[in-house]
Amino acid sequence: MIRKEMIAMLLAGGQGSRLGVLTARVAKPAVAFGGKYRIIDFPLSNCINSGIDTVGVLTQYQPLRLNSHIGIGIPWDLDRNNGGVTILQPYEKSESSEWYSGTANAIYQNMNYIEQYDPEYVLILSGDHIYKMDYEVMLDYHKEKNADVTIAVMPVPMEEASRFGIMVTDDEGRITEFEEKPEHPSSNLASMGIYIFTWKALKEALISMSDVEDCDFGKHIIPYCHEKGERLYAYEYNGYWKDVGTLGSYWEANMELIDLIPEFNLYEEYWKIYTKSDVIAPHYIASEAKAERCILGEGTEVYGEIENSVIGSNVIVGKGSVIRDSIIMADVEIGENTVINKAIIAENCKIGSGCELGIGEEKPNKLKKAVYAFGLVTIGEDSVIPSNVKIGKNTAISGVTEPADYPDGLLDSGEYIIKAGGK
Repeated sequence: MIRKEMIAMLLAGGQGSRLGVLTARVAKPAVAFGGKYRIIDFPLSNCINSGIDTVGVLTQYQPLRLNSHIGIGIPWDLDRNNGGVTILQPYEKSESSEWYSGTANAIYQNMNYIEQYDPEYVLILSGDHIYKMDYEVMLDYHKEKNADVTIAVMPVPMEEASRFGIMVTDDEGRITEFEEKPEHPSSNLASMGIYIFTWKALKEALISMSDVEDCDFGKHIIPYCHEKGERLYAYEYNGYWKDVGTLGSYWEANMELIDLIPEFNLYEEYWKIYTKSDVIAPHYIASEAKAERCILGEGTEVYGEIENSVIGSNVIVGKGSVIRDSIIMADVEIGENTVINKAIIAENCKIGSGCELGIGEEKPNKLKKAVYAFGLVTIGEDSVIPSNVKIGKNTAISGVTEPADYPDGLLDSGEYIIKAGGK
């Protein structure tokens, strides 16, 4: 095995519970994004664009879709005999068998994978953020500072700083204090959950903290390294970065893609976003149809109107139907004369004819008011909505529903229908 200077470990095992029914059957990094991609495509593309050709992807929750999407890494040029992409799931060991319990514990359980490449540096990434970053530039900074740990940070508004791990630095960029979600933050430099460690420092910290329950980088490993006197530096990043961990931020990030001059550009030649692409026919827009400010996936057929929306592949929009400010994922069928306002509809759903989605005043959701908010209608994958029903805002639906599930043909704002297997 050829020694690698730096390898990446991509944490992709998260459930993403704040995305509600969207992640009932799929890990958060495998959720569709931008009509064509999945969230994990962004850190994977960053790796290959940064010259990193060895990536361990740590999966756990509902890994099937993620595993089949990544495969042997062909779309990202990561199908290599030496290195490439490797799926790392929890496995049975001779002395024990355990799930990953925390971000650092997941890395600890895969130290043998890292050891085989004997890297000088290890890059730790999350699989659920939308951004473009050249990790090579961050590594140059790490080397220049002779750091043991470099943490990517970005400035956030002071009033939002208490939501993040906050770094306090000196004039040289060295981290002097680390505050995990402080009530009264001393700085506005928020950790992005992207770390470069020298392998020696990381290995020592993982072994020393191996008995800690739910061992986590932000809560345990970084404070341990700091207390031990390791050289910790903050690498400031000022580009686009979005944690799409809530339905609101997920919807917002998709909507930003269709701005006239998008803040996040999917089409830059020098920094391509790669994904697994199926061979699908081109999309079709009928003569009576309208499509304004939208992204349309391959194989989609539009017979109605679409405005300000992101539409996946193989979607059918029936005659007379109107879709506004919505995200429609792949293989969704929408009947005729249906109006959809501000909805997120997951893959393989069927929406009947004569429906109205996103009507009325907002009310708090009765199942999970913090999750199903932002005025959205959220529909989980493989769901069926019968014809001629009305659905209010801050609602959630998962499963095959029938007219009897809608009293007087209405699911009022704040209500939900979750059939067996949904969340």
